[in-house]
Amino acid sequence: MNIILMGPPGCGKGTQAQRLQDRYGMIQLSTGDMLRAAVAAGTEIGKQAKAIMDRGDLVSDEVVVGIIVDRIQEADVQAKGFILDGFPRTVAQAKKLDQVLVEKGIGIDHIIELTVDEAALFARIENRAKESGGDVRADDNAETLKKRIMVYRDQTAPILPYYDGAGRLEKVDGMASIEDVTQQLEEILDRRAEAARRA
Repeated sequence: MNIILMGPPGCGKGTQAQRLQDRYGMIQLSTGDMLRAAVAAGTEIGKQAKAIMDRGDLVSDEVVVGIIVDRIQEADVQAKGFILDGFPRTVAQAKKLDQVLVEKGIGIDHIIELTVDEAALFARIENRAKESGGDVRADDNAETLKKRIMVYRDQTAPILPYYDGAGRLEKVDGMASIEDVTQQLEEILDRRAEAARRA
């Protein structure tokens, strides 16, 4: 089963992706990790990415999508499926990803948005910072979150109408407890799995 998780910074995508990975065995894919691995492995697209980064330029959508597609064609991901958390980040990336996946015959089973209230996200970050005491993550402050949410609004949120307009977007209430969000996600995934068994 192949999944894309969408939602703003602080909505819990990473936590839920890890839980789904533990429950269903799918592999959580991070574009940053995959980029570093491709460069380290010296793959063809990794060499392209390294040359771009060595120049101090941003890696193009085409190269990032190429790295993702290379990774999801590897045996472990083919066998278990994948969870993309934090990608695509722009409509251009979403369209490029769609195009390449169609060419490769790879399907996305679910595109799921964790819907949240922005004011509540700030409260979450403040609570997380308090609970962690002196060991505070660099992004666990309101100012950093505000910047990340603005970037999300400008660049990533427009993907939601793109997927929704094609009837591909499913939504869960990201304001519920971690356990409840997990349950909502599992219900979506289990319905698909059950339908596939009956087919």
